[in-house]
Amino acid sequence: MKKLDFVIAFDITDNKRLKNVSKKLEQQAFRIQLSVFYIKCDLKTVKSIIKAIIELIDIDEDDFRVYRVDLKKSIFLRSSQNVRELVI
Repeated sequence: MKKLDFVIAFDITDNKRLKNVSKKLEQQAFRIQLSVFYIKCDLKTVKSIIKAIIELIDIDEDDFRVYRVDLKKSIFLRSSQNVRELVI
C-alpha cells in the first residue's frame, strides 16, 4: 500500500485522556509539538489509529484532527533538527 504523510493535532480537555492519547500516538507517530504528531503510513494504518483514539477521547469535549499533507509543498520554519532529518 502507498504510504502517505499525515499530521495529527489534538486538544484534549482532560489530563488523563490527554496522556492516553499521547501515549497511543507515541507508539506509531513522531511528536512535532506537544499536541501535534507526524506519521507516514498507509490509509489502513491511519484509520486504525483514528479508531483507537475515538475510544480514548470524549467526542463532545475534545478535538482530534488528522490532516493529509504533501511535504513537497510544505514549508518548515524554525523546525527542529529531528524534523529536518525526517522531512529531507
